[in-house]
Amino acid sequence: MEVITAGSIVAPKGFLSGAVYCGIKTMKDSLDVGVIYSEYPAAGAALFTTNQIYAAPVKYSRNVARKGKVRAIVMNSGNANACTGEQGYKNTVEMARSAARCLKISEDEVLVASTGIIGRQLPMDKLIEGIHKATASMGNTCEHGNAMARAIMTTDTRQKDIAVRLKINNKDVTIGGITKGAGMIAPNMATMLCFLTTDISIPYILLNECLKKSVESSFNRITIDGHMSTNDTIAIMANGASGVSMTSQHADLEKFQEGLDFVAKYLAHAIVKDGEGATKFVQIDVVGARSRNDAARIARSIADSPLVKTALNGEDPNWGRIVSAAGYAGVGLDESKINLYINNILIFAKGMPTPCDLGVLSVSMKSRDIHIRLELGLSAYSDTVWTCDLSHEYVTINAEYHT
Repeated sequence: MEVITAGSIVAPKGFLSGAVYCGIKTMKDSLDVGVIYSEYPAAGAALFTTNQIYAAPVKYSRNVARKGKVRAIVMNSGNANACTGEQGYKNTVEMARSAARCLKISEDEVLVASTGIIGRQLPMDKLIEGIHKATASMGNTCEHGNAMARAIMTTDTRQKDIAVRLKINNKDVTIGGITKGAGMIAPNMATMLCFLTTDISIPYILLNECLKKSVESSFNRITIDGHMSTNDTIAIMANGASGVSMTSQHADLEKFQEGLDFVAKYLAHAIVKDGEGATKFVQIDVVGARSRNDAARIARSIADSPLVKTALNGEDPNWGRIVSAAGYAGVGLDESKINLYINNILIFAKGMPTPCDLGVLSVSMKSRDIHIRLELGLSAYSDTVWTCDLSHEYVTINAEYHT
């Protein structure tokens, strides 16, 4: 598997992108509208937020995705078009219609995504002009791909993108992706958008199954602040430009799935590492549970605990906060069987704190990467969640982020 680190979204054959500044964001040197386009008809699949309060583009794009054909994605940043009523939905339709006209395709093949401040109507004159400029400037160079990755950013501090190239049937197959998200991250399919492209030919139903598997082990296993967005969207287009066709019986389906999983997990981790104010990347493994669901519930309970997250920010190995967060997850536990490790150092054994080298532990807590392992001793199931710490900077960012 070859990893590509530039121009990722247009690395697969037959994809173009364009991104420009149209005036939604206040910073004039930023980008805030973009289009991703397949030069060939493409299968498409998408997953969306499960929040019952969801944005107009989510409502619109769900209907498009059900048809299984997606040839373009048009998006804007700086304005989420959420809680904007009937006018907000009309604006979403107009975004799709405008992109479709520029690209000379059906509006039923265009997904729409928005991210940013909620409760405000889009400045449609500026946005439509931006869509026209974005489509007119499309290309498949690294610069085009990098610009698209930047255009979806809001409070992100850096672009998040990657692509991989695989050999299938002695031909190159490429999977590319970009994502954004730094706050309001607690996907359950953070404000999270992710767009993926691949030049393989694959039926919509199978593509949807592959996407669900990748999301379940990546984006559904991250949390920054436990706050689910109104706009979460992850979408993939597959256009067949590589000349490779994939079916459920194909010998290399597992290889394709592994490539998609790699891209999804890399992008999910990138979100956590760029969490608002984050100084730590935290992996939480819960092992020895009675079911995978039990393990996931406990891991997420620990990951979402403000007390655990602030302790990690203070580089304090506070085992009491961790085990108590496990205890209120609503899962039956036997305290006398629980062991807890931080950075492979045993600090809690069989329900009690255990002596350890505090100097070594203190040094390990200064690391950017923190590994928490909770052993329940009940059965053989396990799960993993990735999160970050909670800092003063997170509070500052969100206290100053007004509607």
